[in-house]
Amino acid sequence: MKRLIILSSLLLGAFASNAQEINGGPVNVPADGIVDGVYITEHVPTKRMIPYEFVREADVTWSKRVWRTIDMREKINHPIYLPFDYHTPSGQYVRNSSRWSLWTILRHHIINGDLKVFSPYNPFQEDMRDGDQFKYVIAPEPGKNYYTDSLFRDKVFYYLGKIGAQSDVPLTDENGDPIEITLPDGTITFKYPPADTLWIDSKDIVQYRLKEDWFFDKERSVLDVRILGIAPVVYRVEINPTTSQKTITGMEEKYWLYFPHCRYILNNYFVYNEQNDAQWMSFDDLFWKRQFNSTIYKESNVFDRTIDSYRTGVDALMESEKITEEIRLFEHDVWHF
Repeated sequence: MKRLIILSSLLLGAFASNAQEINGGPVNVPADGIVDGVYITEHVPTKRMIPYEFVREADVTWSKRVWRTIDMREKINHPIYLPFDYHTPSGQYVRNSSRWSLWTILRHHIINGDLKVFSPYNPFQEDMRDGDQFKYVIAPEPGKNYYTDSLFRDKVFYYLGKIGAQSDVPLTDENGDPIEITLPDGTITFKYPPADTLWIDSKDIVQYRLKEDWFFDKERSVLDVRILGIAPVVYRVEINPTTSQKTITGMEEKYWLYFPHCRYILNNYFVYNEQNDAQWMSFDDLFWKRQFNSTIYKESNVFDRTIDSYRTGVDALMESEKITEEIRLFEHDVWHF
């Protein structure tokens, strides 16, 4: 009995002192000797990732590449979307104490330098959106992160937020008079406060896009799927400079991430389970078990075109379902009854 008490005390101390080293996310040991619950929820924060099954090229008899969207407005996808983590007016990031949204996890590890960001557009031809090919990497120098690598900070900030409008009210001195500054050319102007930093928060994410390969492995006799990339999507908003009215003009992929890299991180973060608080799984489990709803918006094709380029509205949804059914039928047809 004494050994069990000593072991429990050691675990409490380890979790309290190393909570941020385990996975960077929330654990239910907020302080030394305190457990926020009946037991220490240590399985998900410390479990090892299940590796993919090795697949030989010679064993793949059929494959299909598809791109799909996960809509955050659908209730089944809310465990990915929620909780809403946000920035205060002072710039502090407020996060949930027991679990994080997918955006918070990805943002946290991009800033820490754990994930490589791939630009969604060609830096030499900005109208070419081919970020899902993972060619334009943005990463800090080895051993550095967002706070210690200024070049990385300048590049990656574009994908995590933006600079707000400059205030037209100048700063004042102790007498209430505007502070004047002299430019190198001798021009006198006023000193203005720095523009606000507008970070992208959880509520701003409207979709996640996945790039994945479906294939039939004859060595295992299974139809399998591998997610290759994931990209958060936000609304593209234009502001009228005269009326300050905001208008949504479309959707924008912020960046792409190579999903096999993300698995090492998503494997140690909780996903909410509405049915049972004792059976929370990890984000890696959620994607592995396909516990989300999505719609195909592109398949590999000779034109390299998306569905919305030749179908609209309900017809586009029907085309998406047609592609899904073709994949299901292939698996059905390879068996003889």
